[in-house]
Amino acid sequence: MSQAVPIAVSVVVPVYNEEDSLALLGQRLHTVLAGLGRSYEIVLVDDGSTDGTWAQLQTLARTMPHLRAIRFRRNFGQTAAMSAGFEAARGDAVITLDADLQNDPADIPLLLARMDQGCDVVSGWRQHRQDPLLNRRLPSMIANALISKITGVRLHDYGCTLKAYRREVIQGIRLYGEMHRFIPALASWVGGRIEEVPVHHHARQFGASKYGLGRTFRVVLDLFTVKFLLRYSAGPMQLFGKIGASFGVPGLLMLLVMIAGNLGYHLGWHNAAEDLVKRPFWIMTAFLLIFLGVQFVSMGLLAELQIRTYHESQHKPTYVIRETLESAC
Repeated sequence: MSQAVPIAVSVVVPVYNEEDSLALLGQRLHTVLAGLGRSYEIVLVDDGSTDGTWAQLQTLARTMPHLRAIRFRRNFGQTAAMSAGFEAARGDAVITLDADLQNDPADIPLLLARMDQGCDVVSGWRQHRQDPLLNRRLPSMIANALISKITGVRLHDYGCTLKAYRREVIQGIRLYGEMHRFIPALASWVGGRIEEVPVHHHARQFGASKYGLGRTFRVVLDLFTVKFLLRYSAGPMQLFGKIGASFGVPGLLMLLVMIAGNLGYHLGWHNAAEDLVKRPFWIMTAFLLIFLGVQFVSMGLLAELQIRTYHESQHKPTYVIRETLESAC
């Protein structure tokens, strides 16, 4: 029995109500990938489309080689579609792009060339983006600056779907919410080498954008999650302990000052000591700060227990090995 040929490149495309663009997309992808001289596959994930998208995918599957289509029961979102595509992909390199033809399949060889030079993630940068300024480009620029600042991974264009990933970098990443755009930052946590290259971007030819400003708030919330995962996932007490100390230590100092003031009042040191002791506001504030400090430390302890349960129950290490050498002796 002949062994299956290993797949070098997998192209993952999340699709949602894009029936008009699929035929042209399939044609362009096949032309580019066939010219690479590498084995490849195309994985199209239908994210619960309500138009004729699935019928188009069935037609493509009958007429185009190396194509697989996955259909969701309902619309789960772009991140879920991306995650399903990653799970199904079998290539050593995984390329993602949008189905609306705004990303150019002709840029795929450029991304793979950078990956051949040693990069683990190559992110596209829509340097000349063909989208409206106020409701698309301006919010995107602000979001990119914020994400770069918080994660420490500086990219011009986190929102560009056209990216290339090395399989071993993304195979352990679990995606939720709107976290697909943060994969470069998550990849940096496991030691991935990340680069950004300018790519083409075309004006939308068919339909309308499916993802607008409505998800901006969810992206911001997920950004805090990513920051926590990048810095404190192995030791959440480091975060909660710092917050607890910022409340508890001032509260404890205030309580000590009041105790000293009360002692001074009874020893006959009036004036400021008398004024401090007779104000219940300071007493309430001190105990409130101490209470908040204890609460955050307790949350940190519970988070530590959960993290250890997570790692130990799944036998999931707190490190990622890049390669291993063995003695030839």
